[in-house]
Amino acid sequence: MFKNLLIADSGKGHVEEMVRMLRDLPAFQTARVNLLHVVSEQSKDDSDQHWTKAGSLLAKAVDNLGLNPGDVNSIIRQGDAKQTVLKVADELDADLIVMGSRGLGRLQSILANSASQYVFQLSTRPMLLVRDDLYVRHINRVLVTIDGTGVGDDALKLACDMVKDIPGGQLTGVHVSRTERTPSRGGAGSSDSLLDRAVQRARMLGVTLNPLHVTDADVGKGVCQAAETIQADLVVLASQDRRPLVARGLVDLDKLLGGSVSDYIRVHAPAPVLLVREPEQR
Repeated sequence: MFKNLLIADSGKGHVEEMVRMLRDLPAFQTARVNLLHVVSEQSKDDSDQHWTKAGSLLAKAVDNLGLNPGDVNSIIRQGDAKQTVLKVADELDADLIVMGSRGLGRLQSILANSASQYVFQLSTRPMLLVRDDLYVRHINRVLVTIDGTGVGDDALKLACDMVKDIPGGQLTGVHVSRTERTPSRGGAGSSDSLLDRAVQRARMLGVTLNPLHVTDADVGKGVCQAAETIQADLVVLASQDRRPLVARGLVDLDKLLGGSVSDYIRVHAPAPVLLVREPEQR
């Protein structure tokens, strides 16, 4: 399923460990690994030292991943990290971007000039965020959000493709509603209908989906609680959060400082988060 992975490696966190876990999954075993390290803009003397250090970091990362150096596309670029990750992802037509994250809140991320938050907010490609404070586990239990939208269907298909070849893999679909379910005349509420359709679609894709309905005034908290309840190893999140269409060079401040569901889950989920965005052409 995945053919082209872009791993943005800073030499810190649990990204390499996460990639090793991914490569144990059939869906990732034939994927091309592109390993990127970005050297910040410095004076020439400092730049030379940074390039040498970057080469050593990438060589160490390849070794830690247990890969043949000839099977890895190692990339060193100079520039602004956040812009460079987006640019390289477009150049490679990456199926998935994998980045580490310090798990900073919205305002902290802005003030700290967080590269992962910036890419998380602006990329239209699937992105996997691995927080530094998480214990990365082998992927067996996957939680996917169910919302009845087109991007929600994309997230469900991606989750099914990942889980179906995992021996003993478990997939749970969660729908969070802000109010209690109101049954229709037939006795089923809208949440039940959404989850029933998701169960049927997953079955057509060869996967048994365990439906889970959660009522919570805060959708992000509801998703995180569901992930905690099932002890999820990975959260696949469908996101329709608005992205800036005029200036990609600016962060979407109203979303970063407002009530972005995906941003809350990014910070608080008890497992790595794989974000699936709605493609721009939709």
